[in-house]
Amino acid sequence: MKKILFVTSEAHPLIKTGGLADVCGSLPKALAELDQDIRLIIPNYQALKSTESVRFLFSLRVDNRNINILETRLPDSQVVVWLVDYPTFYNYPGNPYVDETGEPWANNAERFALFCRVVVEVAMDRGYQDWKPDVVHCNDWQCGLVPALLSLEQDRPATLFTIHNMAYQGLFPVSEVALLNLPGQLWHPEGLEFHSKLSFIKGGLVYSDYITTVSPTYATEIQTAEYGYGLEGLLEHRKESLGGIINGIDLDQWDPETDAYLTHNFSITTLDQKRLNKKELQTRFSLPINENVPLFGLIGRLVEQKGIDLILECLPEMLSMSVQFVLLGSGDKDFEKLVQKLAQEYPDKMAIKIGYDESLAHLIEAGSDIFLMPSRFEPCGLNQMYSQRYGTIPIVRKTGGLADTVIDTLPDTLLNNTASGIVFNEASASSLLESIKRALVLYSIPSSWKKMQITGMKKDFSWQKSAEQYLALYDSL
Repeated sequence: MKKILFVTSEAHPLIKTGGLADVCGSLPKALAELDQDIRLIIPNYQALKSTESVRFLFSLRVDNRNINILETRLPDSQVVVWLVDYPTFYNYPGNPYVDETGEPWANNAERFALFCRVVVEVAMDRGYQDWKPDVVHCNDWQCGLVPALLSLEQDRPATLFTIHNMAYQGLFPVSEVALLNLPGQLWHPEGLEFHSKLSFIKGGLVYSDYITTVSPTYATEIQTAEYGYGLEGLLEHRKESLGGIINGIDLDQWDPETDAYLTHNFSITTLDQKRLNKKELQTRFSLPINENVPLFGLIGRLVEQKGIDLILECLPEMLSMSVQFVLLGSGDKDFEKLVQKLAQEYPDKMAIKIGYDESLAHLIEAGSDIFLMPSRFEPCGLNQMYSQRYGTIPIVRKTGGLADTVIDTLPDTLLNNTASGIVFNEASASSLLESIKRALVLYSIPSSWKKMQITGMKKDFSWQKSAEQYLALYDSL
């Protein structure tokens, strides 16, 4: 049994701004189910939603400040959660990183530097709890200083740093270095300095014993200029200690056979029930009810990263064919206006909902025939996995986690029962349109289509599989 200290700035259902929280809520649970002794540590934000009781555990004096450590549990699990309680820094309303206008909190560097220092004290058992971890698992830039500070300790635990998205690096002006009172031996271009700025993420990339990303392909991609955001040289230098482990999905929440959001549940053996969800989806969006017309779905942020511009370029030609298209999402205001305009022009073929709606997201996955996900980059991605589980064929670009979880449909992959989607290479509207046409040809061959659906539905996207890979990695450290 390993003792694991799992460090994160967000974890579902306690607090969530994005995919990081989904991973940090699910992976510790999966590790606990494999009988590991895991503790999750997170700042005690004002917006934290805990349903479990909270008790005082111990106090620390860190950086001339008195910090309390409180203990609770992750809802619906056996995972112990330690809350870093320092109201001056964490008792802010709403989002952990930004204020209500969307501007980062002015003292973010101080807030997360203190969090990292407290984690180091806990990891070295200076709170005298008679519990010292074997491994400290840090996630994203907010925890980046932990491996750096631990590197200065004698008899320290092993450190693992997981990158969820290289686009977020925690860069701060050089003036913060003195304010944060950081050890001088960490401040140099091979350390925390990045083009005369302080880089939190570099703390994790330079000083951790091992680095992971949320898919094997993304681990390779971030070693290139296109995806590395200026750190590709460092990542290539560390490639022997860099790997990818694909995220799992919550199989209880996303199961077509038991999904509480669906009126018509279905499974591999009752796949014909899927069409009842299609009918319901067409009804919900006021589209003509027709079970033979191929129905495309999209759920996601309307931003360039997700390839929404490619879809917009394809749509006029796509909507001239016999298809329907539903979209749920929000994002760039210009993109929102453009999709609204197209939906008005093609009312019997296209319908949209701006915003997010959990029950509708489940119905789109269950009722669509084809799911569009032409991302420019995608560290892992979840919807392509949900789609396959729901017998919906994903069209994806060959990048990051999409490349690792969807097998392109070709004569040989159809023959050996591995084909589960449509994959294209180039981030261009013409490549996407070609894939859409390829999907329509396959859709017109019911036997091949059903074969792809069943292959996707049989795949194991469980967290247990990922947790076992992390466990093997902890052992190797």
